[in-house]
Amino acid sequence: MGMAVYAASDRSSSAEVGRLTRHSFSFGPHYDPTNLGFGPLVCHNDDVLAAGAGYPDHPHSELEIVTWVLEGTLVHTDSTGAQHVVEAGRVQVLSAGSGIRHSEVADARLGGCRFVQAWLAPSVPGREPAYVLGEAPQPASGLVEVAGGDGLPIGTSGARLLVARLAPGDAITLPEDPRQHVFAATGAVSLEGLELRDGDAVRVDDEPGRVVRASEETELLVWSFG
Repeated sequence: MGMAVYAASDRSSSAEVGRLTRHSFSFGPHYDPTNLGFGPLVCHNDDVLAAGAGYPDHPHSELEIVTWVLEGTLVHTDSTGAQHVVEAGRVQVLSAGSGIRHSEVADARLGGCRFVQAWLAPSVPGREPAYVLGEAPQPASGLVEVAGGDGLPIGTSGARLLVARLAPGDAITLPEDPRQHVFAATGAVSLEGLELRDGDAVRVDDEPGRVVRASEETELLVWSFG
């Protein structure tokens, strides 16, 4: 593959009352046999919710579900009886394991919410469900591991989610792993001559350590697979 760009304008989308979801991979009725996943990553959704809207109670099993909140506040409730408030700049990991039910809605008191959610295949099936919520990482000049590695634990071996908040002119080097999924959540960057803007992604599976440079303020999300 080398490097392949997936433009935001080419993503399929699903709309419900108070909710718009853009899908990076084949998802539900938007079936695409040529775009079923990237390594263990089988879903990468970009959700915008109106206040009080979202996903009512529904089941999951055998998935590692990682959510990064970009704007607003997301309220997570699950069948273990737990309720968590996930603010912008925080990450949650739900290990669905043998089965769990949960809901996710934008806090009705605080307005809308935007988040990016990834689903990954677990390395070991049948585990007990688990949930963990991380603190917001401090802004840094480079990529910060928020899940996997030194971040929150993920039940998918070798998977890491890294986030960078970049000012114009900032440059970062992608991890030394065989595969990366690079997503410009906001802003604009260049990657070895490829230009990415809000919602664009590039999948890299050839040469690790490529350089990304921001041309404006950018929030960059990188899934890296060792």
